Amino acid sequence: MTDFGSIAGKVVVITGGARGIGLATATALQALGAKIAIGDIDETTCKESGVARGFEVYGKLDVTDQQSFGAFLDEVESRLGPIDVLINNAGIMPTGRVVDEPDAITHRILDINVYGVILGSKLALARMLPRGRGHVINIASLAGETHIPGLATYNASKHAVLGFTDTLREEYHGTGLHFSSVLPTLTKTELGSGVTAPKVLRPAEPEEIADAIVKLIVSPRSKVRVTTVAGLISQFVGLLPESLGDALGRALGAQSAFLDDVDDDARKAYENRVRE
Repeated sequence: MTDFGSIAGKVVVITGGARGIGLATATALQALGAKIAIGDIDETTCKESGVARGFEVYGKLDVTDQQSFGAFLDEVESRLGPIDVLINNAGIMPTGRVVDEPDAITHRILDINVYGVILGSKLALARMLPRGRGHVINIASLAGETHIPGLATYNASKHAVLGFTDTLREEYHGTGLHFSSVLPTLTKTELGSGVTAPKVLRPAEPEEIADAIVKLIVSPRSKVRVTTVAGLISQFVGLLPESLGDALGRALGAQSAFLDDVDDDARKAYENRVRE
């Protein structure tokens, strides 16, 4: 039986916490007694979410800027105490064919999804290692262990997150620290707006991802895939010969889910925001 009582009093920092998976996770952890700090590049929405839910700390955080990230963590520790858990959740997912992707967007995806995770992990390590305790949870994606047309750079960024997190787990084995990756399927957040999940793969609710993260904090392990069915399919396809795996992906609709099947009108607001 899971002992959720162990979460009470933990200081948890969540990047990209103003909405979506980040906000759902913050809400779930707060309900279990954790002290919550959310940071987000969208300062207005972050403040609205923080005030509405009574989080202890909330404010602007640019995960691509060392000074911004370091100052945010310093503020959290000065107000709440040593950080127990850092959840590197901030990320963006512009869609489209890579040949049409402006270089500025390529850099933006990699800066936020990869460098932001690396920077946050480094800053957390510097604080956690002397204490001999702490948990860094990096939000990857099932896209990080497969290949989906229309998401080439995003896929690359999530592959990088998985490799980085696995390496940290071994590099700091025996230090008392934990490192975990979370691999969600397409989730019902603004990031997934206008996208229809491939056949047999229902979109996850953000609360499902939050629930998985809560359990991960209580019982750390290297990876958790959400949903279970999507995770099993992803692992199964990865074991198949390349031609069979690709054919199965096409049969499920992965070839067009993030390209021709996208509802551009429904997705327009998100794409405009992350491409600014």
